[in-house]
Amino acid sequence: MHDLPTDWTALCALVFLLGMRHGFDADHLATIDGLTRLTRRRGGAFARWCGALFSLGHGAVVLLIAALVGSASAQWVPPEWVDGFGTGVSIAFLLGLGVVNLRAVLAAAPGELVAPVGLKGRWLGRLAQARSPLGVAGVGALFALSFDTLSQSALFAATATQFGGVGRALVLGGLFVTGMLVTDGLNGWWIARLIARADQIAVVASRVMGAAVAGVSLLVAALGIARWTSPVVEAWTEGRELAFGTTVLMVIALGYGLALWLARRARPMTTP
Repeated sequence: MHDLPTDWTALCALVFLLGMRHGFDADHLATIDGLTRLTRRRGGAFARWCGALFSLGHGAVVLLIAALVGSASAQWVPPEWVDGFGTGVSIAFLLGLGVVNLRAVLAAAPGELVAPVGLKGRWLGRLAQARSPLGVAGVGALFALSFDTLSQSALFAATATQFGGVGRALVLGGLFVTGMLVTDGLNGWWIARLIARADQIAVVASRVMGAAVAGVSLLVAALGIARWTSPVVEAWTEGRELAFGTTVLMVIALGYGLALWLARRARPMTTP
């Protein structure tokens, strides 16, 4: 909590960026990928909306946490160990997701689409195979019942109440959900387009995006470890949260742009 900006506008901007970055988590990408493919295979007309539906379900839990923490903030303050433990859990997940997604890119056979690899989806089993829009939103809600999401939402809400009660907590929760909705919604649309193409362009694009997601996961984890273990790095990064959040989003955006550029270069190779 002490690393978050003390200015309300800066805090709002940071939480929105963190919501967008949260939407690029490999677990989100992998689950939305699977839901979109499954829905399209079953002939569901809402396949391209799976990302947005997943995000709305996820966001409903985030807003509920914001309301609960905002209401109880006068009597309850998160213990200091929550911040450190949450950081450790996040770093561990980012390292794991980065490694497995990098392996997926390197191990993919020529001409094979690279699907994102997640960890949480495996815990849900058949529950992750939703058959309706409400079911997809339900999967998103289940994904929010994890320590990293719960602790992050609680810390944002507790910080927001310093500026004026539960209303401010809900504002921050709404900004986080909006940022997540943007990236999850775009991801669902992107996956639906890749599935519809299923050609060399889709193969190239999926590999580049897979490598970008793996690289971002590993880099963010490395920065977290450096801040955690080095007071010098922690002091240097203090006050630069907005810059780091923007950089992460720019890396993903550049990966998306590079995927499109390489895909266009690959187009003549597929023309008879």
